[in-house]
Amino acid sequence: MKNKKTRLWMRTVILAIFVAAVAFTLFQAFNHKAIAEGDPAPNFVLENLDGEKVKLSDFRGKGVLLNFWGTWCEPCKDEMPYLNAVYQQGMKGVVIIGVNIGQPHLTVSNFANRYDIKFPMLLDKSNAVTNRYNIGNIPSSILIDENGVIVDKMDYPMPTPTYIKKQLKRIQPDRFK
Repeated sequence: MKNKKTRLWMRTVILAIFVAAVAFTLFQAFNHKAIAEGDPAPNFVLENLDGEKVKLSDFRGKGVLLNFWGTWCEPCKDEMPYLNAVYQQGMKGVVIIGVNIGQPHLTVSNFANRYDIKFPMLLDKSNAVTNRYNIGNIPSSILIDENGVIVDKMDYPMPTPTYIKKQLKRIQPDRFK
């Protein structure tokens, strides 16, 4: 009789823990507010390839294109030369920033060297920023205006340098046009 009561008690405790874990998971999944056009861009601090800490807020006053990518992503590899070309041509008042998703420094550094990438690369080693921006498909780009407000989220590779320039003009502060 005592063993049956002990087993029943243990099963009840295990079931309660399981139910609590499922409830917590569902709460987290549905309670996480997706970013949208018009929302303030969540600030973050990530390391660049030189080991320096970079904050999104460092770029306040400029338009920012955040490009989330990975070295394993073929569309990312196709898009990289376009982003790099536009960055090297320069556009006043805007900046392109690559945010690598969860890869080691050496992997990202080797990729940047192999493709001669000149724009800043940040390392989101824990995927915290990627998750906060609700990035699913990559490459994905977030356009942020000079006031730190999200203008658009593009969950697809940008097809040409001309297309990228057109997007950057959307976030270029008026004083630079």
